[in-house]
Amino acid sequence: MNHAILENEVKQWHLIQFKPNAYRLAVKNLRQQGFGTFLPMQEVTRRKSSRFVSELRPLFPGYMFVSVDGGAAPWRAINSTMGVSRLVSFGEAPKPLPENLISSLMLRCDAQGKLMPVKTLSAGDSVEVLRGPFAKLVATIEKIDAQQRVWVLMDLMGQSARVQVTPDQVQIVN
Repeated sequence: MNHAILENEVKQWHLIQFKPNAYRLAVKNLRQQGFGTFLPMQEVTRRKSSRFVSELRPLFPGYMFVSVDGGAAPWRAINSTMGVSRLVSFGEAPKPLPENLISSLMLRCDAQGKLMPVKTLSAGDSVEVLRGPFAKLVATIEKIDAQQRVWVLMDLMGQSARVQVTPDQVQIVN
């Protein structure tokens, strides 16, 4: 569901509302116009008659993200796309969404946009710090306390250091 974005282009992500049950149509038509799309999906299990059925549904029902060239303002083209209800705006003009919001959502999804289950952290796991002053460093989880603070041990300049991070700052290293 994601489009590759060229490095020299400045892309901004915006939120659009699609018409009821028209996300496939909206994605298809936006892509035909050259827009990148991101529609995070989650697997939902529901009861149908006497059995349970799993299906993929949008994580944010009725909404998806569209990538737009920062210099252009194709709002009319997006709003008039079949399947799209409207571009969500706050005030007069649409505001781009924070880049870290979209990138962290994309990191939680596979290549098809399906939300992957959260890997639970436990003592002894090797993790990579994603952001902050220790970004890109690999550490080992020492413990997770009752307030969900993660204490990691990392090697800094030949010394073992104990550092506190939040669960969203680390990712398990395979």
